[in-house]
Amino acid sequence: MKGSIAVIGSNSFSGASFCKHLLDQGMEVIGISRSEEPVNPLLPYKWGDHSKLNFHQLDLNQDLVDIERVLDQHKISTVYNFAAQSMVGQSWEFPEHWFMTNAVSTIKFHNMLRHKDYLDKYIHISTPEVYGSCFGFVNESQVFNPSTPYAVSRAAADMSLKTFFDVHAFPVVSTRAANVYGPGQQLYRIIPKTILSIMMGRKLPLHGGGLSERSFIHIDDVSAATQAIGEQGKDGETYHISTLDTVSIRHLVELICQKMGRDIHQVCEISADRPGKDAAYLLDSNKVRDEFAWKDKITLEQGIGQTIDWAKLNFEQLRSMSLDYEHKQ
Repeated sequence: MKGSIAVIGSNSFSGASFCKHLLDQGMEVIGISRSEEPVNPLLPYKWGDHSKLNFHQLDLNQDLVDIERVLDQHKISTVYNFAAQSMVGQSWEFPEHWFMTNAVSTIKFHNMLRHKDYLDKYIHISTPEVYGSCFGFVNESQVFNPSTPYAVSRAAADMSLKTFFDVHAFPVVSTRAANVYGPGQQLYRIIPKTILSIMMGRKLPLHGGGLSERSFIHIDDVSAATQAIGEQGKDGETYHISTLDTVSIRHLVELICQKMGRDIHQVCEISADRPGKDAAYLLDSNKVRDEFAWKDKITLEQGIGQTIDWAKLNFEQLRSMSLDYEHKQ
């Protein structure tokens, strides 16, 4: 990978983990995120030498001129964009916030980038939510059928990018990953929330009985695939990143309970499902496996073990933090 690298959304779980992945290889990174850097247990790139990361607290919704100034100053050749308003269920409450960040501001960002002659590659981190509920594994040609405001807002930006590529030859490649997890993930996500709920003796709501089917993939495997796509992916193409295995949310929680010596019936209480929740979205990842010889290396059991160890190591800091999503406009 030549030239400078910018990671937009560098304080998100996936963005911060990807920064760590690059820093571990000795690369220099410009990190841009709208939020302040969180506590170290939730910022994976702070766990090692991060002297080559230059962080800027800037918001796509408000600070596009300043973001452009940073990119111009460093003549950024590669941009990875992890930034998004990401919670699905809560997008029903303020859909306009999701559309502003994920569609309007993101497309403004793309329109700015397409005029930069120093840009060689733009890697757009999208989501399988754009497909809606899928039965059986789907490949990258699957038709969009979004079922929530979040998914519609992401699909809008994806469709806009296709026109940018078709008309302007904008150098974009896109990724859609399965459910990511691992040490450092936000505490409201199902795996860390289950672990912390058990450690703190709290009841865990199991939405809809946990029947929905997902593929969970360790963030380190996702970071490796994302880098390969950024370096070798063909402009205009989309790549799925997923394991070959699937698991129901209930079975996932049962696995965590077993590892922590607890009974699921003591830990969980059944709650209503969220509106528009997809029963399953399962991604065919043969394309990234065949083109880049990539494969996932960390099993779900290993990854959950790592995440439990992380939670235990940082429990004194994590125990005082909320396990619920807190919306920011």
